Amino acid sequence: MTATQSPVLKRLPILVIALVALGGAFLLRDQISFETLARHRDSLLAFRDANFALASLTFVAAYVAIVGFSLPGGTIATLTGGFLFGLFPGGLYNVGAATLGAVVVFLAARAGFGADVAARIEGKGGAAARLQQNLRENEWSALLIMRLVPAVPFFIANLLPAFVGTSVWRFAVTTFAGIIPGTLVFTSVGAGLGEVFARGETPDLSILFAPHILGPILGLAALSALPILLKRFKKEA
Repeated sequence: MTATQSPVLKRLPILVIALVALGGAFLLRDQISFETLARHRDSLLAFRDANFALASLTFVAAYVAIVGFSLPGGTIATLTGGFLFGLFPGGLYNVGAATLGAVVVFLAARAGFGADVAARIEGKGGAAARLQQNLRENEWSALLIMRLVPAVPFFIANLLPAFVGTSVWRFAVTTFAGIIPGTLVFTSVGAGLGEVFARGETPDLSILFAPHILGPILGLAALSALPILLKRFKKEA
């Protein structure tokens, strides 16, 4: 009886995440927005000033839930962290909560499907197996690049490592380190929202793609790819 239930129980967390994410995409897409933040800014600031510790814990828990259940509003949550808590500790709250949420998705995916998918890829061989092997040989670099390059969606970067057998430690460390640059940019934008609200404007989130911001981030991604290139050159030599 236990043997037949075990696969279902293993897949239950990722299935719950998928269902909540699907429901959130329809029910919350208009609720978690910049307009909502602007509308409730005074009450949020009052709650923070009266209960800083509780406000911090509530914010972090909400951010972990948003990422862990892949709900819409990750960018708004990051802006809120900066708006309420400044670059510090807001940046630390944002990076830490996003990392915890990502680990939740990773563990759920790995428990539900990751091991089976990894074993099937390895067993079948071919191009997919070679890609899997290359990722395993260059895990640190590959994981950092996925986090640093804005082109890789955050949710996808949570799932792919689970399907190639990445360790939790490497996933958590590279997630934490890799999201720091982009998260700090948006946190700093959030820290300046008071002036944006006063002018009745919306924040310019395209700042991440400004040359002076995107350039250093891509430079870090190139630096992360350097070990992969060095290994390839050594093999070909």
